[in-house]
Amino acid sequence: MALYLIGDLQGCFDPLQRLLRKLDFSASRDTLYVLGDLVNRGPDSLAVLRSLEKLGDAAQCLLGNHDLNLLGIRHGLRKPHRGDTVQQVLDAPDGEALLDWLRHRRMAMFEHGWLMVHAGVLPGWSVAQTLALAGEVERALRGPDLAGFLRGMYGNTPERWDDTLQGAERLRVVVNALTRMRFCTADGAMEFASSGGTQTALPGYLPWFDVPGRASAATPVAFGHWSTLGADTAAAGDGLLSNTLPLDTGCVWGGCLTAARLGQTPGAFERVSVRCEQAQAPG
Repeated sequence: MALYLIGDLQGCFDPLQRLLRKLDFSASRDTLYVLGDLVNRGPDSLAVLRSLEKLGDAAQCLLGNHDLNLLGIRHGLRKPHRGDTVQQVLDAPDGEALLDWLRHRRMAMFEHGWLMVHAGVLPGWSVAQTLALAGEVERALRGPDLAGFLRGMYGNTPERWDDTLQGAERLRVVVNALTRMRFCTADGAMEFASSGGTQTALPGYLPWFDVPGRASAATPVAFGHWSTLGADTAAAGDGLLSNTLPLDTGCVWGGCLTAARLGQTPGAFERVSVRCEQAQAPG
């Protein structure tokens, strides 16, 4: 049995199939943990969703910001961006079934000694609190008022977590941290304007994984979302970056699709990648 963590797919079906062949992946034997952004910007989001859904329990998938945005578009709460490529999902005869499958995916997971999220973990959150808060969002996604949850999901405020938050504001902070965050202050105030590498942080902000005293620091964290980490990821080699493993290597932007094959000892892994011919300009 082999265990694999895979970064952002974003509708890149052909690279996913080539990566699975390179891994000699078997659904009867192995498990994939896909770290969110299954859809959008790439050429075949529909095929990606169909293939992952067909794998059943062999594919454990997180939700990323693009996946949530697809649900928002479906419910008329968001207009497609000019670079979005999700209409094929909305128009497909099995589109509604796939969207229902999508809304039942996880927001965070802790498996085999790894905490897995799409984007980040606020510095004050322990692993247990991260999973508990992710569970609150998962219950809202699966509940009877999905449209109401999605309507309250958009926005950049509140910028930091507070245990007293309630309702839409509470869920919005959790969603923003888990699916959008790159930088925050030492006390957990998030900002969403900067999307470059670590050197692009605004004054007073740090990459979320570099905040001193981060409550989840003792646990390896795997995440996607941040393709522009680039040189930082390369410098880490097959080691960890602040005890985190970034796995978005920019497949949809003409980079690679990357998996990490987990080793037998805690925190051990080996990267395996395939090149992606997709060459869309970021936008």
